Amino acid sequence: MGIIYEELSRTFSEYILIPNLTKKEDKQENVNLSTPLVKFKKGEKPELTLNIPFASAIMQAVSNHTMAIALARRGGISFIFCSQPIEQQAEMVRKVKHFKAGFVESDSNLRPDQTLADVLALIRQTDHTTMAITEDGSSNGKLLGILTSRDYRIHKCDPATKIKDVMTPFESLIYAFDGILLEEANDMIWEHKLNCLPIVDKKRCLRYLVFRKDYDEHMRNPFELVDREKRLIVGAGINTRDYRERVPELVKAGADILCIDSSDGFSEWQKEVLRYVKEEYGDVKIGAGNIVDREGFRYLADAGADFIKVGIGGGAICITREQKGIGLGQATAVINAAKARDDYFEDKGVYIPICSDGGIVHDNNIMIAMALGADFVMMGRYFARFDESPTKKIKIHGNFVKEYWGEGTERARNWQRYGYTDDGKFLFEEGVDAYVPYAGKLKDNLDLTVEKIKATMCNCGVVTMEDLHRKARVALISSTSLREGGAHDVILKETDITNIPT
Repeated sequence: MGIIYEELSRTFSEYILIPNLTKKEDKQENVNLSTPLVKFKKGEKPELTLNIPFASAIMQAVSNHTMAIALARRGGISFIFCSQPIEQQAEMVRKVKHFKAGFVESDSNLRPDQTLADVLALIRQTDHTTMAITEDGSSNGKLLGILTSRDYRIHKCDPATKIKDVMTPFESLIYAFDGILLEEANDMIWEHKLNCLPIVDKKRCLRYLVFRKDYDEHMRNPFELVDREKRLIVGAGINTRDYRERVPELVKAGADILCIDSSDGFSEWQKEVLRYVKEEYGDVKIGAGNIVDREGFRYLADAGADFIKVGIGGGAICITREQKGIGLGQATAVINAAKARDDYFEDKGVYIPICSDGGIVHDNNIMIAMALGADFVMMGRYFARFDESPTKKIKIHGNFVKEYWGEGTERARNWQRYGYTDDGKFLFEEGVDAYVPYAGKLKDNLDLTVEKIKATMCNCGVVTMEDLHRKARVALISSTSLREGGAHDVILKETDITNIPT
């Protein structure tokens, strides 16, 4: 007879927070939501830290480069989905790393002997209207001038016009030499009322461009998640099939951290991937999962995982539990993993963050997940609703929705994660193809969620994630208690009163 666990498998909605004393210093403006992304030794600091405890899921319908850019600018991280060709995924990573931040390597370059037709073609390809004109058309060639949309009129100029005849020549440019500090470069931009400041070396070869808009955007996004070179941080998903080909390209593209994408991470396949990454790319950080219990956590921890994802079958579009009968309630899984993490820290002196993946229905579930021990949460449905997700916005029955499908669906065709027959057909699906209500811009929705979390933490008498893990008080609730917590025994104003039974 196998092992039978008598404890119930519980969800986040079965728990509620009990307030602690709110001290005068427990104000929302004092709350710090930073949390470790990767493991660290006792007495040291993690190499990567999130500014808000949010990650977007490794899914086709959620995490592409546009989502990664938007979320990193608010302080979180996206893991770009891996159920796509390697070069396509690597290009998404490159787009995030090149998007912004301080000293930008120019990736829109032309020669002076090219024409405005070439300019328009490059604009269609990159959406960039500021171009460096170099002697050989490369990003590091000798700088001869800068071309912007103010130098020509598309509908008035002959497409055959040479760039050299309309560009601003080097002699008329204000520029700086390589080695200048970003703060000094921004001061020059403001002093000379520039939109772009070229940075060159002593041989006049282009090194970087610094843009005014990057400074303005940074001021509007003070919690941006950036690396040492002020580039946005981005993660990338990998699988246990083609990782030997995929990992090198993702590392070359600039991925800051990897994560193995699997519905069940308690496997020797993941151990092999972790060993490969650590042996071949010692400095590259990598998360693993998913697991639901102490044994799974310990296995991946000993194998070298830098963080561990928790949760099987709790996603909004996931039907793994229905199809296979495996998994665990997300709250119970997080509790199990948090206890294992704390014991591992006590035993080994190494803290390995856990990521709660799935099971989030309402914003308050996020707070419960972290109170139960999660260091950060990974969400799919939550982020799929926003403009920045890669799916289409369509109108159904008068309401706008966005498409949302699981990696375990025929539509995703994620053969690296799920099985196919020899003739290319899906064996069975572990996800559904669905819609989610369209919610607008990520910033507006995420800011509201963050403020709710900060307010709740103040009610719990804490202002840091570390204190929340130590001091949170959580209780089980009954179904009637759950009903009592919402509006009840009243007629809501938006209700059609004529349809209320007497």
